[in-house]
Amino acid sequence: MKSMNTISPAAESVEATTPSPAETPNSAATSETADTPESTNDSASDSAGASAPATAPDTASATAPAQQSAPAPTSARALLKQLQQQFPAFRDCLPLAIGIDKQLLSRLPGLDRKIMRAALGIHTGSMRYLRAMEKATVRYDLDGVAGAEVTDTHRSHAKEQLQQRFKKEADRKKLEKAAAAEAEAARLRQEKLQQLASKFSRG
Repeated sequence: MKSMNTISPAAESVEATTPSPAETPNSAATSETADTPESTNDSASDSAGASAPATAPDTASATAPAQQSAPAPTSARALLKQLQQQFPAFRDCLPLAIGIDKQLLSRLPGLDRKIMRAALGIHTGSMRYLRAMEKATVRYDLDGVAGAEVTDTHRSHAKEQLQQRFKKEADRKKLEKAAAAEAEAARLRQEKLQQLASKFSRG
C-alpha cells in the first residue's frame, strides 16, 4: 500500500498544483529605516559663510549601534523554537497550510532548506500536532489566518499515526516492565546464592 505523506505540509506542497489563498506565501515585512532629518538651518549657514559656528553633530545618530540581523538557527530544534516565537500557527500548533515551506522561505529568505524541513518534520510529527490534525477542519497560514479545509484523508492519516504511536509506547512500556521483572528475579537469585554460600562457609 502506498505510504501517504499527508501530515507534513512541506511534503504536501509538492502535490499541490493550485495553491489556495492560505497557501500563498505572505509578503515579508519590510523594515523601515528612518531617514536622516534635513538641517533646518541650511539658509542660515549659507549666509553666515565661514564665520558661522559649526553645527553640533547628531549624537543620537553617531552613537546608535548598527542594526544586525539575528544569526540563522543552526539546528532544527533551534529553528522550531524561533518559529514558535515568531508565527502564531506554530505557537498555537494549528494545522498548517499546504505549502507552508514556501511561506517560510518567503518570510525568511536566508533559511536553510534542510534545517527547515527537519524542523517541520519535528513539529508535524509531534503528538500535539497530530492530535490537532485528527480533529481539524481548516488549515492556517503563518499568521494564523484560516484557509483551505482539512480533508478526511488527512484527518484519518493523523489518527493512524496517533494509534501507531500509542501502540509503540505501550509495547515499550511492556518491554520495560518485563526487563524490570527479570532484573528483580536475577537479584533475588543472587541473594539466595549469597545466603547459601555464607551458610556453607560458616559450616
